[in-house]
Amino acid sequence: MEFVSGVVVVDGLPRVLVTADYPYYRDDPVVWADRLRAVRDELGIQVITSYVPWRHHQPAPDRPPAFGDVLDYLELCDSLGLTVIAKPGPFVHAELDYGGLPDWVDPASDPDIEPLLDSHGDPSRWMGRALPAPLGSAFLGKVTQWLSAVGKELGGAVAGWQIANEGVYTSGALPLTAYDYSPSGLALFRSLLVSWYGTPESYNRVHGSRYVSWDEVPPSGPDWGRFHASYLATVYRTWADALGTSLPVVVNLNPPTIAELDDWLARVRPAGWDGITYGFTNWMGVVSADPAAQARYVIAAKRAPGPNLEENWGFATLYDAAYADGATSFHQTLLALAAGATGFNVYTGVATSTWSPSLDSMHAPPYPDRAPIGLDGLPTAKALVVRALAGFFSVHGAEFLACEPACSAVFGLYAPLATEGRLGEVLLDFHARMRSLGCDYTLVDLETSPALDGLPVVIVPPGLPEPVRAALPPGARELDGALTLSDICQPTVVVTRGHADAYWRAHPSAPVAYLTVLVQDSNTGPITVSTPLGDVELVCARGGAAVVRLVNGYLDDVIVKGTNAHLDSFETASITFANERLTSTGPADLIITHAPF
Repeated sequence: MEFVSGVVVVDGLPRVLVTADYPYYRDDPVVWADRLRAVRDELGIQVITSYVPWRHHQPAPDRPPAFGDVLDYLELCDSLGLTVIAKPGPFVHAELDYGGLPDWVDPASDPDIEPLLDSHGDPSRWMGRALPAPLGSAFLGKVTQWLSAVGKELGGAVAGWQIANEGVYTSGALPLTAYDYSPSGLALFRSLLVSWYGTPESYNRVHGSRYVSWDEVPPSGPDWGRFHASYLATVYRTWADALGTSLPVVVNLNPPTIAELDDWLARVRPAGWDGITYGFTNWMGVVSADPAAQARYVIAAKRAPGPNLEENWGFATLYDAAYADGATSFHQTLLALAAGATGFNVYTGVATSTWSPSLDSMHAPPYPDRAPIGLDGLPTAKALVVRALAGFFSVHGAEFLACEPACSAVFGLYAPLATEGRLGEVLLDFHARMRSLGCDYTLVDLETSPALDGLPVVIVPPGLPEPVRAALPPGARELDGALTLSDICQPTVVVTRGHADAYWRAHPSAPVAYLTVLVQDSNTGPITVSTPLGDVELVCARGGAAVVRLVNGYLDDVIVKGTNAHLDSFETASITFANERLTSTGPADLIITHAPF
């Protein structure tokens, strides 16, 4: 397995990466085989993701990590024909105490370990405890030993790694002022100033300042945003190198908040990660009901090619009651794929009940409360739609990825504007206006993307420096109050009846197209979508969704979500196109796939 431009490639063939998470450390080893078979046979998923918690495998500093149980687990996965992506952190979150870090790396336990500091000089905390500065020498030495041991002991039994968690410490979406003002963080900042400017005199000429030494330069302003991008890349490269293997490495950024979108855009610069693949998570709200959550989700999916590595398929009590039904997760999974994600993860695939209080002292079983495979090991109501999704993309994934999304415009990101707080609001405005028109779009990085010639119309934020503007292709437009997007952007598919979003992608050389329809909670009645091949009429549950494959102008495989118990919406799911109507028997989902399972 390898990642090529954000797409997983297995035996030379691209695939939609379909995975399910199983926290082996929360379950009795006696049931591992049964639960893994359920993921394989009931969900149709053959790639497992699993955190490897440091605090579980090395609870005491005076003994080396003990990997006996996870090695048994990985051997079992292999015997069942399952591939594993291991996630050794070192911080994993996963609702574990101290985010899965061992207690002995708490700066309060070891005075040699630097705490991570915010702009006020206060420690950044998790569950009330100070977090260690990632680049501090004492902590970094311990992390290097941990990851090196993981790579040496587990590297031959896994197909890839995910490092860190949602940034570093679930911190990818925090303000730039949240970290890292520790001595090691500031040392990196000042070394970067040297690489960017050479001397304080050169810095002063650019900024109109009078600093004599680098220690006088405050960690703020545009250079601090630029630092954050380099800081994240440095942490990722350092931790990936510590694993000491050639296996692919991916990360899982948490999507931006609305308030800190500029901070996220300044920090998250995947082009600088030297072969580490971008991925992202969910945990931002119900997108079928909340326009802000929808915008954050789409921006995360479009930031760079890569998989959705955590879609909430199991947590209703902990996050939102909407996740009690599979319709919410189905909707969000399809939105991510339509917006550009190259894979999805069922988090978590299995409910678990047996773990040590030293691992998680805050939560009661089951974990999670509404998983596709229940606490008894049997499939729940969610399992059928997970299986349908897995089957659909196991058969059509490579073709789906080869199809070209119907994008009406390209929006150019310019991170220096984000460091000044002048990009996020413009991007959100652009997203909202494009969504209201029913138009899809692409995000490009103006500093790192190749030539933009041949792309749809390029829209850029105001305030670009003249050299950047001069490099734009003819016809590029600045997004301001005078620009009417409807004059230059025309949708390929239009929702003519109902409240829904529609996405279209077509194959460049074959008569194949895919239609994804995402139904809002507010919808009542059928949905009609005008497409290049004719009108498609759908009956879906409120908050549901549909994915449709069209071949030679006719219906092929389809999944239409007809039920959503959370919204008390029970429909006889149907699709009508080209004088053909497919329908479920009574209120139910409509599932027609050519999957072999």
